[in-house]
Amino acid sequence: MLAELKIENVAVIEKAGVRFTPGLNVLTGETGAGKSILIDSINAILGNRTSRELVRSGAHKAAIWATFEQIPASVRAQLEACGYEATEDLLLYREISADGKGACRVNGMPATAAVVRDISAGLLSIHGQHDSQSLTNPATHLGILDQYARNQALYRRYYQIYRQLVDVKRQLESRLAGEANKQRRMEELQEEIDRIDAAALVSGEEARLEERRSLITHAQGILDGLNAAHAALAGDEEGETAGAADLLGGALDQLQNSARLDESLAPLTERLSELYYGARELATDLADRLDGYGFDPEELDQIEGRLDTIYRLKKRFGLDVEELLARREADAAELETIQTSGEAIEKLRGQMQALYKQAREAADELTQSRLKAFTAMNRQMKEALEFLNMPGIRFALKHTRGALSSHGQDTVEFLISTNPGEDPKPLAKIASGGELSRIMLAFKSALADRDELPTVIYDEIDTGVSGLAAGRIGQLLHKTAAGHQVLCITHTPQVAAFADNQLLIQKNVRDGRTYTEIHTLDMEGRVRVLANMIFGDKISDLALENARELIEKSQDIPAKE
Repeated sequence: MLAELKIENVAVIEKAGVRFTPGLNVLTGETGAGKSILIDSINAILGNRTSRELVRSGAHKAAIWATFEQIPASVRAQLEACGYEATEDLLLYREISADGKGACRVNGMPATAAVVRDISAGLLSIHGQHDSQSLTNPATHLGILDQYARNQALYRRYYQIYRQLVDVKRQLESRLAGEANKQRRMEELQEEIDRIDAAALVSGEEARLEERRSLITHAQGILDGLNAAHAALAGDEEGETAGAADLLGGALDQLQNSARLDESLAPLTERLSELYYGARELATDLADRLDGYGFDPEELDQIEGRLDTIYRLKKRFGLDVEELLARREADAAELETIQTSGEAIEKLRGQMQALYKQAREAADELTQSRLKAFTAMNRQMKEALEFLNMPGIRFALKHTRGALSSHGQDTVEFLISTNPGEDPKPLAKIASGGELSRIMLAFKSALADRDELPTVIYDEIDTGVSGLAAGRIGQLLHKTAAGHQVLCITHTPQVAAFADNQLLIQKNVRDGRTYTEIHTLDMEGRVRVLANMIFGDKISDLALENARELIEKSQDIPAKE
């Protein structure tokens, strides 16, 4: 439950703290005193979207703290799932800066607003002043019925099958849509494959051919260089000119003769010997290269032709050789898929039929749970509305079965007859504002035992209601608060009289600025506030006695007559 709320610099609230108790907490005060600011603050602390306009004028930031005690197991599990320590209590913090920035904390640790929303989803719900109007929209009725039916497990089972059915149907439709163009596509793919295969592409071939072409193109220059180098080393063929190897040989003979006379020349002899034999070996290698350096005159034409074939194929497809080879493999795979699509289509048809049967069976179970739930809820609603001074009320369910959809096969709408003898009609055509408020409260009361939320907030649920009906609303809220903590903002003394804990939201002006304060009322404070709500500013002793009597009688009334 929500145990404590602290607010700083939120709109007209400079600083306020309030403790809530189990049971029915009633918040009263004049219009404009700041009751809606409390709702805005609670919405903000739950991670919902807010605005910097919430920051009090002149302040740098607004800050809100909320303490929840005895939080449900589902919330503790969500805390752990989000990486926070799970304890019996929970402290949430929200900061809103005047420049539009903000920060959230969960038990003192940083958090995003989205994480806070996930964690706090199981803490409380807020029923606003205008939420009763949502009942006039039939689209909301199925959700209410499912909430009462508590058929989440049935719905999850159905939805899982339905999603599989939708996926298989989409695959089948995709294949069937392509059947008309299948033959044309097969011909296109086969043509591409044949063109690429005809080129007999080899990975890396283009680079090798270009290298070979460059070699042949410069062949004469290469031969001239080799001949000149060989002649320089070995001399000319006629022997008229000595080469470097012969000159080194002569120098070696002379140095060896000298080395016989001077042994210190031996190292020089070895060095010259290495040069001589190296030159002879190099000359031999050059000669071998010259002998094997032949070029077929037609080879260059063949290379040019092959490169032209590769170039044209690349230009046609806009791909390089590696990409063309990958394209060929992809084409072959797609061609095989199309060729075997007939088998795949039949398989998908079989899967779809089986899934459709399963989905329809699951939808039937979901339908039965809803119809059974309406019978029970209708009985509770009738009792609650008669108690809320709407005698002779009659509910009906307009139910049709249609095609399978994400929510099942059912379309539902609640119909109502407020006068005996009249056929039930849509809520939007029958119910007034005050009647809608009571109908919504009856729904909430019926759902209370099936709802795991520990706290429910009603923001002026009694709008448009007065007299006996208002007293019955207070009584029903008090009954609901036996199993849930209830916070209720009200202007109606008959509702406020049933409070277990009454808070006064009061606006004051000091030094030209507005300040809102929140006071927890004792018995005497409650009597005075209720007398003011009933009789206005002129409070007499009789008014006080009447207010006290109203509170005392409200406390003595059992939960239900």
